[in-house]
Amino acid sequence: MTATTSGTDAPSDVPETAHFRFFTLEVLRTRRLGHSFLRVTFGGESLADFRSGGYDQSLSLFLPCGDQEHAELPSTDEDTWFGAWRAMPDGERPVMRSYTVREQRRTADGTDEVDIDFVLHGTATPAASAAGSPASRWAGRAVTGRRIMAIGPAVAENKSVRFQRPEGVGAVLMYADETALPAAAAILERLPAGTRVKAWFEVPHADDRLGLHTLADTDITWIVREKGAGAAERAERVVSELRAAELPTAEAPYTWLAGEAGTVRAVRRHLVQERSIDRRAVRFTGYWRLGASEEQLLAEAYAGKAPSEDPGSEL
Repeated sequence: MTATTSGTDAPSDVPETAHFRFFTLEVLRTRRLGHSFLRVTFGGESLADFRSGGYDQSLSLFLPCGDQEHAELPSTDEDTWFGAWRAMPDGERPVMRSYTVREQRRTADGTDEVDIDFVLHGTATPAASAAGSPASRWAGRAVTGRRIMAIGPAVAENKSVRFQRPEGVGAVLMYADETALPAAAAILERLPAGTRVKAWFEVPHADDRLGLHTLADTDITWIVREKGAGAAERAERVVSELRAAELPTAEAPYTWLAGEAGTVRAVRRHLVQERSIDRRAVRFTGYWRLGASEEQLLAEAYAGKAPSEDPGSEL
């Protein structure tokens, strides 16, 4: 999940400081949602100033390295934090990862909570997540009282909410893999009754087909990924499902695509070239790329080599 920057030396996937600030998040509880999903609920006094814009609101988490219990940064100043973070020694530098705010709420006692859903990559239990990604390892071991830092929204109208359905558009097309499913679920919950939605959700395990709540008239196709499938096979399987589908009748359905970058590009190409959907109506985001670590993607963004996600960009 990416956002632009303003007035700093940070790359393009670090949120704009005018819209975002630092927060300290404390783990309150965790809950297993499916084979691959774990929900972590955070609290903390600083969340009183947290202003999620809903839908696919993203934020940047700083997760502790190795066996460290908490994540701390040497600076939270908007002009110096990024350089200070990059200068930290390997093994001490918190891992920065982008995630979606699944839900923000005010509790009966007046405190604020934020849910973030983590994917436990390739694991059957949280305890086994040590073999997964840094975020999976941290989430699988998260216990009440652990603290992390985050750059999150200080205003609800911010540029890290990418789902922006134009007024009057009554049909929505969606594609998400497991990394984008929490965002897709949050979007569906906010869509009003009468909205027609056709969605394709790709997950690694049959037990990841979660029950999703929405007032919209929604038709969901679940695609359970074949184990060991390569990038081309994955993309072709998804596009084949789209080719076989009848789309909602609408002159210009709003389209939201998020997940593995190669598959997202293939889906976008199919919808624009084969289904004649206006590319300007397609919002697409590569949350990750098969074969590349998030550190590599961050380095590309830092060097200005990140691929364009502008709706008018070439296919």
